[in-house]
Formats: sequence, C-alpha cells, structure tokens
Amino acid sequence: MKAKWRAGLLAVSLGLAGILAGCNSDNAGSSDNKSKEEQVTLDIFQFKVEFKDQFEAVAKAYEEENKNVKINITTVGGGEDYGAALRSKFSSGNEPAIYNIGGPQDVEDWKGKLADLSDTAAAEAALEGTLAGVTLDGKVLGVPYNQEGYGLIYNKNVFEKAGIDPASITDFASLEAAVKELDNKKEELGLEAVFALPGKETWVTGLHLSNAFLAPEFDNNVLKAFNSKSVEFQYSDAFKKVLDLQNDYSVQPTVSLDYSKQVEELFSLQKVAMIQQGNWVYGSIAGIDEEFANNGIGMLPIPVEGYKGDHIPVGIPMYWGVNSNADEAVVKEAKKFLDWLYTSDKGKETVLNDFKFIPAYEGYDSTKISDPLSKAVYEYAEKGKTIGWTFMGYPTGWGQDELGVQIQKYLSDKASWEEVVDATKKAWEGARK
Repeated sequence: MKAKWRAGLLAVSLGLAGILAGCNSDNAGSSDNKSKEEQVTLDIFQFKVEFKDQFEAVAKAYEEENKNVKINITTVGGGEDYGAALRSKFSSGNEPAIYNIGGPQDVEDWKGKLADLSDTAAAEAALEGTLAGVTLDGKVLGVPYNQEGYGLIYNKNVFEKAGIDPASITDFASLEAAVKELDNKKEELGLEAVFALPGKETWVTGLHLSNAFLAPEFDNNVLKAFNSKSVEFQYSDAFKKVLDLQNDYSVQPTVSLDYSKQVEELFSLQKVAMIQQGNWVYGSIAGIDEEFANNGIGMLPIPVEGYKGDHIPVGIPMYWGVNSNADEAVVKEAKKFLDWLYTSDKGKETVLNDFKFIPAYEGYDSTKISDPLSKAVYEYAEKGKTIGWTFMGYPTGWGQDELGVQIQKYLSDKASWEEVVDATKKAWEGARK
C-alpha cells in the first residue's frame, strides 16, 4: 500500500530531508543519508527451490548495503504449482513486488500487473534474443533469471563400467541400445533401474519432455507457438518412443515418483543411471555427494527421431517481473535490486559462484562457469546444438494440467497414446479460441 503522510511537522521534516538528500547527491550512498531515506519492503515470490538459501543470503547482503530496504522472500516450486500459487498470492491481496513469469503467455496473462523494465541496466545487458518473449508493445516486462538446459543426466562411472561411450549416443537407436545394455548389467552395476522417471511431476513430462518434440513443429519459436491456434504433434511417434523407453526401464511406479526421490534418493545415491533433468539439479546432487556431482555426471541429449538427435533444449526458465501496482518507491527499488543482482560486481560474483547460474547477460566471464552440467549446457549452446524453450508459448496451464495429466493416465494404462494426443489437441484449440 502507498505510504500515508502524516500532517504537520512530520511531513515538513520528511520533505526537507528529501530535498537535502537530493542536494547532496555525491554522498547519497552514505549510511547517514540512508537512514533518512524512506523504508522500502520488497516482497519477492519466486519459484527456484534449488537456490533458495543462496538467494536469501544475497538478499541479506543487499540489505547490508541498503539499510532502508527489507527483503522478504517466498519460494514455491520443486513439485508445487508455482503458477497456481502466484495467482492465489495475488488473489489474497498480498501482492509481491517482484515475481516470476514465463514467456509470452504469462506476459499476456499478467500484463496489467507488470512494470516496464526497459530503463533498467539488466534489460540493457540481457543477451540478444532473450527478451523477445517478454516484450510487448515496445515495453520490456521481464528480465531473465538465467540460462538453463536439460537432457538426460547420466552417471559417468556406470557408463564406463558398462563399456558405453556417451559420445556415441546421438540418436534414439543408440540411446535405446545403451539403455538395454545397462538394464542387462544393472545387478552388477548396483542399479535399481536404468531411469527414474518422475511421472508425478507434470512439468517434467508435460512441459520439458514435450518441448523437445513440439518445439521443432513451431520452428523453435516461442512466439509462433504462442500465436498458433492448434498443435499437430508432428513428432508424436518420436515422443512416445522416448517416453516409453524412460517408463519401461524406470523405477516403478512412475506416476508416484516425484522430483525429490528422482534426484536426491535415486540418482544422487547412484541407484539409477540416468534421469531427465537440467543443470539446476547440480546443487542438490552436490549436497549429497560433492565428489559425484563434480566428477561423475554428464548430460546427453533427448533424441528427436526424424529431427535432431544431438541437440538439447536451452532457454530462459523464468523472468523477473516487477509489480506495476506497487508503490512508486517499491517499483524503483525493485528495479535497483535486479540491476544490482545482475550487473554489479558483487551480484555477478554471486550469480556465477553461489547460484551456479549460466548467465543470460553480457559482461560475465564464461570461463568461471564451474559445475559440469552448466558447462555441458554452455558447450551445446556454443556449438549451436540447441532446441528452443517453446513450452513458454503453450496456452496457460496446457502443458501441466492437460498434457501432463494425460501422460499420467497413459503411464497408468488409463489412456492410449492416441487418446492423449487427441485430448490435448482439442484442449489447445479450445484454449486458443
């Protein structure tokens, strides 16, 4: 809510303090002047559970440098529906100052509550092309979180023991052969199964996995997906093959297997050889077995039969939006915080070393990208072997609530693949009418 000025002497004294601070701009950063500045609270509502602790630490560092600022962080993700939680947050009347949005569909949904960030240093430094999905009517309505990529994360030690060269896996046939070889040797390799497919997580199947097979249909263009009235599932057979392969050779039952069990219990403890995830899981793995995280894991592509077998999806997972309904002072401080986070020396150091992010901004030393998964993503990007994150252009809720749920029915033998495709085609068309 907007601050209410008290009448009389208090208003005069506050106004005078503001004038004096403005006249002494050279000393505006001193703690003496900061004590006179208006107190500002930034409520941040964000989705990335993997860096919750590190983000809270950097917020404290910002508060130390800016004594008039208080930052409150709420993190919702890792299996919870962030989109639903965000809508609930706004409905409650307790609107955050800074929150996360996806691509053009989220921009359309939230455009009435998004401030123009065109004048920020972060928007100026964003890598070419990264702002296309969040620019509307010439206004930049979000700035990138980071770059991320995903594929099939594998256990190097297990592959070596099984005599499988990961570099030889460049298409579905070679992946299938490797999976069958691992399955044949799973007892001697100490594996419960080859895969851990988290069918409970509709974002893994309905967003990330589907993207590998739907992005080519839309020429890897998120705006083309966003503007499309229909989806054809041109690579439906290829999609089904990869899904079946993961499911058939996974720890069961996949429909009740969640992200935490997949990453922390099964893969990090080396009970499975592969999981479909992205570079964001490095921190979770390192928290359980740092040696394994640093030296024992790598990333393989998700092969799309009939298209490209050696490409991985790389994109911006989310953007930071600033609530245009907030006080002017809050909006100003929110922009300042995001600029500090991504363009100051302290912020850059944190982004690379603490967050373990692949930066989506200019001015970073890419040689300092430290973890093996982020390095793998960066190398794929450097070689141009990437697929776009087109799922950001899906209709609202379609990926998780429609396709992801239908895939759960398929994995539970309650629907055929043809029924999955037909139902979700109709749902897309209905959403775009």
